[in-house]
Amino acid sequence: MSSPDRTTLSPLPYHNTIADYLRQHEPEVWNWASARSTGAEQRDALRAALLRDTYRIERDAHADVHAALDLALERLGIDAPATLYQSPGQDMNASIFYVPGEVHILLQGPLLERLSHDELLAVLGHELSHYLLWSRDDGQLLVADRILYDSLASGSAHASHQETYRRYALHTELFADRGAAIAAGAVGPAVAALVKIQTGIGTVDAAAYLRQAAEIEAQEAQASNAHSHPETFIRARALALWWEGTHDIQEWLATRLHGPLALDRLDLPGQLHLQHLTRGFIAHFLADADFASEAVLTQVRAMFPDWSGAEPALAPSELAAALSPGVGAAAVSTYLNALLIDLALADPDQQDSALLRAGRLARELGTFDGFEASLRRDAAMGKRELDKYKRQLDKESPA
Repeated sequence: MSSPDRTTLSPLPYHNTIADYLRQHEPEVWNWASARSTGAEQRDALRAALLRDTYRIERDAHADVHAALDLALERLGIDAPATLYQSPGQDMNASIFYVPGEVHILLQGPLLERLSHDELLAVLGHELSHYLLWSRDDGQLLVADRILYDSLASGSAHASHQETYRRYALHTELFADRGAAIAAGAVGPAVAALVKIQTGIGTVDAAAYLRQAAEIEAQEAQASNAHSHPETFIRARALALWWEGTHDIQEWLATRLHGPLALDRLDLPGQLHLQHLTRGFIAHFLADADFASEAVLTQVRAMFPDWSGAEPALAPSELAAALSPGVGAAAVSTYLNALLIDLALADPDQQDSALLRAGRLARELGTFDGFEASLRRDAAMGKRELDKYKRQLDKESPA
């Protein structure tokens, strides 16, 4: 199978989602980060540090390495001066120092001795892809990365900022893995290089590892827990699926990198989605019912100070989609049941009728078992009260 055309090496949708979110919701921070630039002093300091602490791999003395670098640059469509360095340390690794218009790649450990020509192409292609990603669209995705990184470094970041940066970094590595395959002209060398660097083994059967990765995936359903680089088997599978042109690659990535919705692992777009779901669900509960008393609205405005009387209600199909398997149905149903309890108990003067509406809605959504458990726990309903309550629900239900 021939390699994808290099024009298909585009940012993953998550990259653009985060950049769009930050532009829209943090315009002042976005403008400040966009105005930052790498000045001459910073570039000179970087070059000086690299010269002081590494061995510069010159073209004349290492023509074969530079031939691989030139080929990787060509295959990725990068036209910029590139310099290679060897750093101290025995662990095999590679990294890139980003400077606009310049490529500085740092090699560590016995990469040049352990990697084949094609595997070296893959490693160089991986690092060059970072440069490619940060350079495109006037550095917009670099700006997003800087904002997220700086938010963590500030010490005031919320869990959603940490989760967003984690997911952003995972997607960035998968993007760079695609560049590795393009530079090498095949998936095999990119996978072999990954495994060699991860394990230190001298020889890798890439096809065998891809079979191993598929076997792992068949046994493990959970999403990645990695902080910056996805697990090697996920990277190998993601690269192979992309190379093969798998049509549902985005759904696969959502499953393997994000996992189902979890309230304690929301990223920034996830928070926005949950806010939309919450507002629409509350509007759905209050629609066509005389439950929007001042006590209830006070409860609602504690969550949403800008709540208006014209909030759009979620359609039944949207509620069903939020509770579908694979998107965190258990977490969402628990959350929605808690909302129902809060709304139903907010006004003592209409508590009985509000609880009946909440119970009917829980039955419609298929979440009544959890709702009943919440009534026991949060509304202190005993068995006799619950039995009476369910009989009332049955009486009001259509035959």
